Parts: sequence; C-alpha cells; structure tokens
Amino acid sequence: MARILTGIQSSGKPHLGNLLGAIKPAIELSQNKNNDSLFFIADLHALTTVKDAELIKNHTQAVAAAWLAFGFDTDKNIFYRQSRIPEVTELTWYLNCFTPIPMLQNAHSYKDKADKLSDVNAGLFTYPVLMASDILMYDADFVPVGKDQQQHLEMTRDIARSFNHYYNEEVFVIPEVKIDQAVMTVPGTDGQKMSKSYGNTIDIFLPEKKLRKVVLGIITDSTPLEDPKNPDTCNVFALYKLLGTHGQVKDMRANYEGGNYGFGHAKQALFELIMDEYKTERELFNSFMENPAELENRLQQGEAKARKIGHKVLNRVRKVVGFKS
Repeated sequence: MARILTGIQSSGKPHLGNLLGAIKPAIELSQNKNNDSLFFIADLHALTTVKDAELIKNHTQAVAAAWLAFGFDTDKNIFYRQSRIPEVTELTWYLNCFTPIPMLQNAHSYKDKADKLSDVNAGLFTYPVLMASDILMYDADFVPVGKDQQQHLEMTRDIARSFNHYYNEEVFVIPEVKIDQAVMTVPGTDGQKMSKSYGNTIDIFLPEKKLRKVVLGIITDSTPLEDPKNPDTCNVFALYKLLGTHGQVKDMRANYEGGNYGFGHAKQALFELIMDEYKTERELFNSFMENPAELENRLQQGEAKARKIGHKVLNRVRKVVGFKS
C-alpha cells in the first residue's frame, strides 16, 4: 500500500485549470485500491498572501466543496485542513533548525519576489519548510506535483536526509516525487496559462449568466465570420478540446476550417459544453456550500485520522531531539 499525499492552497476558489490539472488527476489516484490517500487544504500556506479571515474561511469551504463535488471519497481516504493539525507547526520548527538559509534563498517561491523584499514575509521565506512538514508528518511515499513544485519536493527530501543523517536514524520516510509529465497546461481566457495571478481563470461554479459572460470574454483574433479559421491558434478551441469528446472536437475543427462560423458561435458551444460536462459537479458544489455543517463534519473526521498519523511521527522526532523520553 503506497501512501499518496497532496495539497491545494485555499487562496481562492478552484478554477478550471486547478480542476483539470490537479484535482481530477489526484482523485483518480485515490481511487486506486493500492493507494492510501491523504489530501489536505493548505490554508496555512494561503496566509502568506491572504490575510482576510472571512476570505480564507470562504475559500477553504470552496476548495473542500470542489474536491467533494468531483468525487473524493472521504470514507476511504483522509481529507483535512492543514491548520487543524497543530503538530505540523511544531515539526516545522524542528525542521527550520536543520534548514540552511542558502537553501531557502534559492527557493523559487522566494526568488520570484526577492527583488522587492518589503513584499516578502517570513512565512513566504520558510514556505518550503512548512511544505516539508506537510509531507514528512505523514510518512508519505509519493507526492504528486507539477513541475513548478519539483524544487520544493527535492528540498523536502534534502531536509529529511539531513535530519536522518544527523541522528543516524531513519526518523523520516524519504518521499518520492511523482511528476506526471502528461499533466495538462490549461490555457486561460487570454491564452496564457490559467492562473489567479493573471486574472484569466474560468470558474465553472459561477452562476450560469456570469459563467457565460466569462466564456464570451475569451480573447480571440479578428478573423471575419465568413473566413476559415485556424483552430490550433484559438484559445476557445484549445479549451474545447480539453473537455470535448473525440467526435465533438472533430466537428468543432470542421466548423473552424469550413468558414461561416464565428468565434461567438465557438464560445457559445464551449459554454454549453462546460454546463453539460459539469452539471452534476455544479449542483453538488452548490449543495455543499449551502450546507457548511456537512463540510465541517467531513473535514473534522479526516483531521482526527490525520492527527493520529502525525502524532506518531512527531513523537519519533521529539524523542531523537531529546524532548521526549
């Protein structure tokens, strides 16, 4: 049985890029009977950028509702909020004491903002150490990540090896980095990678009229309606082919290349495809958001399970550093 661990920040409601690139693949992994899955909401990480308490609470609920709406089984797996496992912050302190400053200075999460240090808080600087604690706390065997997080996973492995070597004891399981080379890059409404930081996301959980407005706002070129169009350079088609069946994509390509088919038609078709593809998930998401007590119950059950695992690991650490006999 392999233990898989993954987390997603609660810095905003999950968008189409999060769903296709992270949430759906992770849920598919959790459905493998040979995997033991721990999925968590990284609300402590979110605090490095989001300080509004109500916003963090709402975003956390939205992330939880999205995972559940897409079918994550909380009876067979463990689902929890990072902030409700206080052991992880204690472990972070221990690991901080084994993490060299140059390692943190070389982290992408820090270097990307290092030219303006007034915007860098200590939480952002030590972000990789908290991430290491998230992983090492649960004896995770595999951590699925995108290529942009590979560096942080390698740092986790280095920190764990250093700790084990210092005490000459296998205190931590050294996790394997699981990078899915096939993870899709989902284009945003402007053609760049879909990202909250670019403001180009598609929130499939929006009310119907608002969602349609977002889809109709996708940037396209100015090719006249009557002219043939190149589907391979169109943002709308790029999104459509991620969601449509082989037949639907083939027909859409024919529409583009045949002429007398405008981008407005293509956007409407994409909107209808999203509404049809995610009809059930939209309904479940709204149901969970309207019933926060159910969300709370699911999360608390997972948090109780997670703390049992984390407590055992933390006791191993406390013992070797001399804080437990």
